[in-house]
Amino acid sequence: MAEDYYKTLGVRRDASQSDIQKAYRDLARKYHPDMNPNDETAKRKFQEVQQAFDVLNDPEKREMYDRYGSSFETMGAGGPREGAGPAWQGAPGGFQFEDFDFGQFFGERFGEQQTTGGGFADLFGQFRRPGGRTARGAPRRGADLAYELQVPFQTAVKGGEAQITVQRATGKTETISVKIPPGIEDGKKIRIRGQGEPGPRGGSAGDILITVRVAPHPFFQRRGNHLHVKVPVTLAEAALGATIDVPSPKGTVSLHLPQGTSSGTKLRARGQGVAPKGATAGDLIAEVQVVMPKDLTDADRQMLQEIGQRHPQTPREKLRW
Repeated sequence: MAEDYYKTLGVRRDASQSDIQKAYRDLARKYHPDMNPNDETAKRKFQEVQQAFDVLNDPEKREMYDRYGSSFETMGAGGPREGAGPAWQGAPGGFQFEDFDFGQFFGERFGEQQTTGGGFADLFGQFRRPGGRTARGAPRRGADLAYELQVPFQTAVKGGEAQITVQRATGKTETISVKIPPGIEDGKKIRIRGQGEPGPRGGSAGDILITVRVAPHPFFQRRGNHLHVKVPVTLAEAALGATIDVPSPKGTVSLHLPQGTSSGTKLRARGQGVAPKGATAGDLIAEVQVVMPKDLTDADRQMLQEIGQRHPQTPREKLRW
């Protein structure tokens, strides 16, 4: 066998399609000429990797290759095909760059291929045949950069500003300010346009894609646009009723605590939760937690016992396994 495509991609002969595709992605990034300018060895390796992938990623070609070796393309149902050449050169049914969705294959990390150009879709474009070829010297959009940014819970709810540090390919370090919109949720992305890698040969710069991670709050939890908080109250406040103050993103909120309130009772302050731009604000939901006093005296315990006797209760009557 003149060429071992499995060896070229570094996979076993029984490798799955996903294994082949993963190996191809890694090697294509490693050897692509734009990543290795003026490196003829890398260019040759890239072409070898591309040709191997073209064959092994196609089940029919792979079967023929396994049967006849690298000369399989001269074989047809009835023997050799006159003038047959490598599939990437346009053979009928062969691999065509125009038909391959590099945006889906490599992911958004390498640019928005469909609308803005750039990324690997354009990087590979220089190998297209006449009629669909991108000029080798044409400017192209730079690559996008991906970052994760953790922001405080309060900043995610109210909005604000944060900073990220970008390490450029030139070795230069740059600090970029990021505006955090109010109400952003964990896992959402922020795009900073034009701050990614510079475009090759004078093309437009890529973007920075930031995945926001929201740090937990010691007391508050977010559920949708509602904010939940457990509020401790004294035994006297719960028994006799009171007005309690609860902090919220918009300031302190006063809530009425009815007489005889039990732990677990929820008080609602409408519109005091998360308020994303263009959306209805959620509510603040305060769950009451009765805190028993410490160091009760004998007289205190006697009083509570008398209260219990005068007001008998069966609070666990409906409790079931």
